[in-house]
Amino acid sequence: MNINIKIKIMLDLTPVLVLGVIFGSIVMLVYLNNRKKERMSLIEKGADASIFATKSESSPSLKWGIFLTGLAIGLLIGNLLEEYTAMRGEVAYFSMIFLFGGMGLVVYYLIERKRSE
Repeated sequence: MNINIKIKIMLDLTPVLVLGVIFGSIVMLVYLNNRKKERMSLIEKGADASIFATKSESSPSLKWGIFLTGLAIGLLIGNLLEEYTAMRGEVAYFSMIFLFGGMGLVVYYLIERKRSE
């Protein structure tokens, strides 16, 4: 693929990424604001603070390691699909990144479920 085409594709995706970041920021702010209101109302009612404690994962580095390895494999296979098949680059990369990233999270879930038994 020509470098000019790759730059054009990246420039075409810029508005989508900007809108995604803006939308994501708004959703996150609303979520955090509602969470704060809920916690403040529970504290005012005298609820026990232990309900705010989150369940700690037994191995967060394992989860991130498997997930990021899945993303890397997805990038590599996406590149292979783009170069050696008729599949367009965006489709190849995004589909493989999501597929292998999701598979990594499923593998982590299965490992954790087996550990907890």
